[in-house]
Amino acid sequence: MKENTVQYISEEIGECAFERFSDIGEYREIAGKRLREITGLAQMEAMNVPPPSPKVLWERDLELGHVSKLAFFTEPGEQAFAYLCLPKKTAKPYPAFLCLHGHGSGMHWSLGVKWEDETTPLPIENDRDFALGCLRRGIAAIVLEQRFFGERSNREDHMPSCLYASLQNLLIGRTTIGERVFDVRQLIRYLASRGDIDFKNLGVMGTSGGGTASLFAAALLPEITHVMPAAAFSSFRGSIGAMPHCACNYIPNLLRFGESADVAGLIAPRPIVLVNGRFDPIFPLAEAERQFARLQKIYAAAGAPDNCRLVVGEGEHRFYAEAAWNAMLEFFPVK
Repeated sequence: MKENTVQYISEEIGECAFERFSDIGEYREIAGKRLREITGLAQMEAMNVPPPSPKVLWERDLELGHVSKLAFFTEPGEQAFAYLCLPKKTAKPYPAFLCLHGHGSGMHWSLGVKWEDETTPLPIENDRDFALGCLRRGIAAIVLEQRFFGERSNREDHMPSCLYASLQNLLIGRTTIGERVFDVRQLIRYLASRGDIDFKNLGVMGTSGGGTASLFAAALLPEITHVMPAAAFSSFRGSIGAMPHCACNYIPNLLRFGESADVAGLIAPRPIVLVNGRFDPIFPLAEAERQFARLQKIYAAAGAPDNCRLVVGEGEHRFYAEAAWNAMLEFFPVK
């Protein structure tokens, strides 16, 4: 029995690979529609669920800004949570980043607090304090608890519970990535109703599983203007197809669709900063560099060759905040 079927699959370009199309407009139309289908996002959008109406669970002032914890339903029966973090030193409308955490105990890392009470300080590792990093720079942060992580896990310790939910999704033509993108879509619809978020500068960022969700969300949701995925970009064959990964990473027929550059290319010409660790064992840099070379060609075809960057940190699987923000702030205005 083959232990790894993917390694025997030809690297012939996928059905929606950029190189198959005569122009970038045709690629965007056909590849974008197909990606919506295989992720299950098209099916979820067809439900016509109204924008959420969050309930405020608590509010508090920090040195850097004001934080509200929100609870809301993204679809019937599916409750989500978010921190809405507004900077003190910036005027409305706020430039903002949607922040998506990866595998771990949840969004509490963004504020550097323990999940048990959301007030006790927690030593920050690997630059996971996304919200605080945004607030320091005068940027609003909207931190979404992703499906099957943290408070949306079915485990008492808040650690991820992706496996069975991701497999069960396949029975009804949905994927966990598609569901996470749908949650981002619903959160954006709520933010649009507020009037205090600058929709000309609405980015998305995340690490690992959050980086993957960021990449797919930006490819599928045009409201997102800037993208900063970390520890998530490589080739699909060389990462999720080459070694064990969480079930939430898998989409039926993804390699028949194309590769990671063909997903990221749907973001062009919007600025993207891809953040990789030189020694990341599960999202290999060599494969990321191969796909980035393809992505540069897509951005050139979109008339924005300088709007895609690859930032490499001298470590493993993590976010590299200083280098990443230094690159992103060349594109992202802070008042």
